[in-house]
Amino acid sequence: MTNDKAKVRENLRFNTTLTTPGKLTFYALKTHMWDAADILRGSIDPNEFRQPIMTLLFLKRLSDQFEEKAERLEKSGISKQDAWEDPDRHSFFIPNAARWSVLSKTFENIGQKIDKVCSIVEEANPALEGVLTNTVYNDKKRFPDDDLLQLVSHFNQKRLRNSDLENEDIFGQAYEYLLEQFADSAGKKAGEFFTPREVVRLLVELVEPKQGMKICDPTCGSGGMLIWSFKYVEEKGGDPNDLTLHGQERLYGNYGMCKMNMILHDIENFRIEHENVLTTPLLVQDGKLIHYDRVIANFPFSMPWKETKDRYKRFLFGLPTLKGKADYAFIQHIFSILNEVGLAAIICSQGVLFRENEEKMRVGMVKADIIDAVISLPAKLFYGTGLAACILILNKNKPKSRRGRILFTYATKDYEELPKRDKLRQVDITKIVDAYKNYKDVEKYCHIADLEEIKENEFNLIVSRYVDTSEVEEEVDIQKSIDVLKKLEKEKQEIEIQLNRNLKELGFKI
Repeated sequence: MTNDKAKVRENLRFNTTLTTPGKLTFYALKTHMWDAADILRGSIDPNEFRQPIMTLLFLKRLSDQFEEKAERLEKSGISKQDAWEDPDRHSFFIPNAARWSVLSKTFENIGQKIDKVCSIVEEANPALEGVLTNTVYNDKKRFPDDDLLQLVSHFNQKRLRNSDLENEDIFGQAYEYLLEQFADSAGKKAGEFFTPREVVRLLVELVEPKQGMKICDPTCGSGGMLIWSFKYVEEKGGDPNDLTLHGQERLYGNYGMCKMNMILHDIENFRIEHENVLTTPLLVQDGKLIHYDRVIANFPFSMPWKETKDRYKRFLFGLPTLKGKADYAFIQHIFSILNEVGLAAIICSQGVLFRENEEKMRVGMVKADIIDAVISLPAKLFYGTGLAACILILNKNKPKSRRGRILFTYATKDYEELPKRDKLRQVDITKIVDAYKNYKDVEKYCHIADLEEIKENEFNLIVSRYVDTSEVEEEVDIQKSIDVLKKLEKEKQEIEIQLNRNLKELGFKI
């Protein structure tokens, strides 16, 4: 064991309740969270970072909030026994055997102890099922004891009660920051759990969720689209607690991360399910798919299609070929869960707009008049890929003025260029949203095509077929150009004459 790691163990023995004076600001909290990753660098694969960091951070937050509430109950006159041992008095009850002090006093086999604490917390709180136990930490090859001990020591340095924070909202904000940092270092795998925040904001602004609505993300990853819908309603002065937020996620680790994210943002009215939404949709009530006012999604692009039994009759426009891609299966599932006035914004690869083997499904959806808009996006917006994407907007309740028409928007040139990936600025988001709301032709930017024009283009929905994207060529004055060339030629001759004179004076033979 290195001297540094020995010191960590020694610190753990004598500093089990470290706190930092003063209120934690957003900057201090996000720095504290991200510093945890430095502990694991070099010994744990970067793609494995987020699980132990997120789990221990979540356990610390729950334990600190529980103790804060128990102390407050005691001060209000509740008996110590009831304040600390009555589950009904707490949003999340943390049994004595699973409180943070148990981990901070463990010096051997820490992975085994973390697994035990996770199990106890989940058993005491059914709402946390799958949140903490989706990863096994008693695996010394993946998670060496010394690294986990250092993580515990790190999180032990700051208390995370509400009273310790500058304001309660910063914890959820810092958690979102941490997810973004993990996505930044995860490469292609980042797309499995994280959609860039500015893209999420664009989708939310396009569909404008409102108080009282049911909202779903059927491939929810870490839950960003649901959380931003909640924030949007709050920003617009509505009651976000009057939203119903549902999601489904096929990857177990992301499923747990999503539920954590919702809880850390103090969102209560949510339901997250774990399964592949194409094979096993679980957002069901009374044997039928639940229908929603808004659906927002960034499904995995170009997944191989595997034949699926469709007991809910979702695939009204046909099925992908057996060797095809599942994109239109996702798109049709999303359409099938919209209610009679529902609106969906879906991030897709641009392949769905033109691929031949998907023509039947695409033509069916165009003729059914459910596609409201197609928006092409800049190429390098997403983590680990330069793939150009688009947004499909599906509308179950098109206004009369939009029926039989589709708005095509060419938004590929408006972005901020950055080294790792490009970003949409707020001005770019506003431009796209305004174009969709105004729904009219804008030269070089958007065009409304009717069914006849789309037929003429053989139902190919590539935006550049409908929006003139050519650059304006600058007019050239030919005579002026000839005069400039003559002048340059004369200057060249004069320079050559002077150069020859200089060389002769210096004694060089020419």
